[in-house]
Amino acid sequence: MFNPTREQVREFFTGAWRKQRTGEVLTPLESMAVELILMHPEYHADMEDPEASARDYSVEEGRTNPFLHLSMHLAIAEQLSVDQPPGIRAAWQSLLGTHEAHEAAHIVMEALGEVVWEAQRLGTPFDNDHYLDLIHRHAGRGH
Repeated sequence: MFNPTREQVREFFTGAWRKQRTGEVLTPLESMAVELILMHPEYHADMEDPEASARDYSVEEGRTNPFLHLSMHLAIAEQLSVDQPPGIRAAWQSLLGTHEAHEAAHIVMEALGEVVWEAQRLGTPFDNDHYLDLIHRHAGRGH
């Protein structure tokens, strides 16, 4: 399993954005990254800022870490493409019945963040069932 460093992740996103802006050929994964960046205009300045690679984006700043946010979007897209954990695609389809795709992705991201945080805090494995349950609960609530 590929486990990039913080710097590699940031270079991937800023590099893909630079290639997009200069008209260079993008890999399929870079194209996905650019699509996500385009959906988040609030991150464009970060993608173009040479200092962004070293920035901490602490909670105290009150800003979302754009690289973490975009990475989570990519992780969710990958989960959906391979239906892993099993049932994520069905949960996604349920969300799409009541939410537009970008909003649905943020709901899944919130569930993913919660389950990862719980696993880290408790020192337990990632709980697929809890993750899917959180997504299904949102789908049942609608807007």
